[in-house]
Amino acid sequence: MSGFWSRIGVALVLLPLVLGLVWLGGWWLFGLAAIGGMIALHELYTMGRGLRPIVLAGYVGLLLTLVGAETGNIAWMVGGIFATILVAFLIFGVSDARPSATAAISLTLLGVVWVGGGISALLLLRDIPDNGRLVIFTVLIAVFADDTAAYAVGRAIGRHKMAPRISPGKSWEGFVGGTIAAMTVAFFAMYDQGYLTNLEALALGAAIALSSTLGDLFESAIKRDLGVKDSGRILAGHGGVLDRVDSLLWAGPAAFYTVLALT
Repeated sequence: MSGFWSRIGVALVLLPLVLGLVWLGGWWLFGLAAIGGMIALHELYTMGRGLRPIVLAGYVGLLLTLVGAETGNIAWMVGGIFATILVAFLIFGVSDARPSATAAISLTLLGVVWVGGGISALLLLRDIPDNGRLVIFTVLIAVFADDTAAYAVGRAIGRHKMAPRISPGKSWEGFVGGTIAAMTVAFFAMYDQGYLTNLEALALGAAIALSSTLGDLFESAIKRDLGVKDSGRILAGHGGVLDRVDSLLWAGPAAFYTVLALT
């Protein structure tokens, strides 16, 4: 019961803060993205510490990627990702430690692409002229609806496992339920808004549902490979920050490029 109430307490404290900063957007949201991204990246590097990631290079690359996204230019966002490789190699070259260069640099870059790239896509969505607030809230609510419906339907009627070796709890029935929920949210959020047609809104919802599920499975695969259950304990009963944003880290880019293709 204490775990349940700790989860409720964390949600009551953090949810209004997060939603408020998303509403404000701009550098307010950037601050939240930078703090959350650094914590999530730290969790990943802690889980994979045996591979000796080049942590400083990861932090630098993450911040450069987020700054590039906040300035509204995808080219600069990608430049931050590329800078990670350069900084990682320079630090590796002058360091006395001699871990595997392939493993260390690969995990370092994975963190920036996965965490930094995923969060940056959310910043880009929020910065869409005139409609950014509508789109980002649609993505957030659709991901929540997808996760909740998939869990509820999976628990109730789930019989066919989706990826038993990665995440035994996920079922195809839950996936279908979550997809319907996400598409419903996107449809009603965009209905009569003059931004996306009804069919385009359904396509956005489907993209969010698919990518959200893949994002969750991706983190499960990483944790299973590294032999950990949760990415961290900072959010009490919720686990780590990475555990809470894993779906968004895939849904953000999927939604951004879907919107880009449709508008």
